Amino acid sequence: MKTLRIYITGAVQGVFFRKFIKEKADELNIRGFIRNLEDGRVEVVAEGRDEKVNELLAQCKKGSPHSEVKNIETQELKHQGFKGFKVSLF
Repeated sequence: MKTLRIYITGAVQGVFFRKFIKEKADELNIRGFIRNLEDGRVEVVAEGRDEKVNELLAQCKKGSPHSEVKNIETQELKHQGFKGFKVSLF
């Protein structure tokens, strides 16, 4: 099991990025959340099997069709025990 915090910088707000990642997380059986940050970045906390979390990270790097990902920062976290994957505004 792996828990990863991912910060995405670029044109990632207002371009269906959160919806795109939520759909991918559901497909991969990832738990956690995604939210916009006030500084324009998007934060994802993803928890699940290592290879599935790595696949979601790859999708974050790729971005949704209308987004433009400029930078990704990651940080490993302790297991959080999320029950599902949620989308938050802030």
